[in-house]
Amino acid sequence: MSDTKTLDFDRLKHFVEHVYGFLEGGVVSGMIYLGDRLGLYVALRDAGPVTSEQLAQRTGLHERWVREWLRCQAGAKLVDYLGDGRFALSVEAGLVLAEENSPAFAAGGFHSLPQQFAVLERLPEAFKTGRGLPYDAVGIERFLAPWFRTFLVPLVLPALDGVVPKLERGAQVADVGCGAGVALLEMARAYPRSEFHGYDISVHALERAAANQAAAGVSNVAFHDARHDPLPAHGRFDLVTSFDCIHDMAHPDAVMRAVRQAIKADGTWVIADLNAKPTFEENLERNPVVAMMYGMSVLSCMSSALSEPGGAGLGTLGFSEPLAREMTAAAGFTRFRRHHFDNPVNAYYEVRP
Repeated sequence: MSDTKTLDFDRLKHFVEHVYGFLEGGVVSGMIYLGDRLGLYVALRDAGPVTSEQLAQRTGLHERWVREWLRCQAGAKLVDYLGDGRFALSVEAGLVLAEENSPAFAAGGFHSLPQQFAVLERLPEAFKTGRGLPYDAVGIERFLAPWFRTFLVPLVLPALDGVVPKLERGAQVADVGCGAGVALLEMARAYPRSEFHGYDISVHALERAAANQAAAGVSNVAFHDARHDPLPAHGRFDLVTSFDCIHDMAHPDAVMRAVRQAIKADGTWVIADLNAKPTFEENLERNPVVAMMYGMSVLSCMSSALSEPGGAGLGTLGFSEPLAREMTAAAGFTRFRRHHFDNPVNAYYEVRP
């Protein structure tokens, strides 16, 4: 037990407040999830200043629950309280919390909280055995989708050497770690002469991809369960993409070798992954959301990367640029170029044979 004679009570008070701040963040995160799922943010944006009664009527929800949610949102400074029982969503808050096509949209990042928090019940065993949980336990489709919808086709693809003319003429494209297919479907819509193939090992993600394809009405896309229908090894693809998934993979080195065999001699591999620094000290100093990133790693990314025997366990911030250069070179790639797009989360690498 600590020696109370040397205890700094002011420091103790501030540390207690600091810890409760994290609890508050977790609780408010849950309320953001509910606001997104129940359509409260969208209704509040569209209605303008409203009372809890008016918002409840607009959404078909029970007023007492809506009132308490609004008070939480106002206390967290996510929703403006205007007095006289009226609440409103600012223009800026609307872009972040209610506009799914906005590149600033962040509410989608909270939609998997129930699954992620449920994982906590299973993680003590992972800490004991070292074995992680499969990626099907969580999902991040709506967190990543706005950026892909807004910037992938008009900004990223034109920056790649010679890629767009190939896509316009008709190219073979593979998305490795395609998830729910959001990025692949955006490219397929933009380039109907090209043929697109998505590969993933997540059953849940592939089911979502099929549903998204049906909703999009896109026919030049095929999705593959990579466990049973892996990448072909005969240099088929003009373009390969991997978005926010290398750090999640149990065996990224094997995947890189498979991509090298599947890509044409003049092909291009685009890797987007978290903008991680080479060392923990640099991440600690320079990443403003470093605690969240390492926490998400325990809940999802590192866990997925340790879900198979001998898993690499890179984790959310484990795939830095120096490691990306080293691993792609070891897989047989000879050219590596980093692109600097206006993305606060990801680094983009153009890799060539």
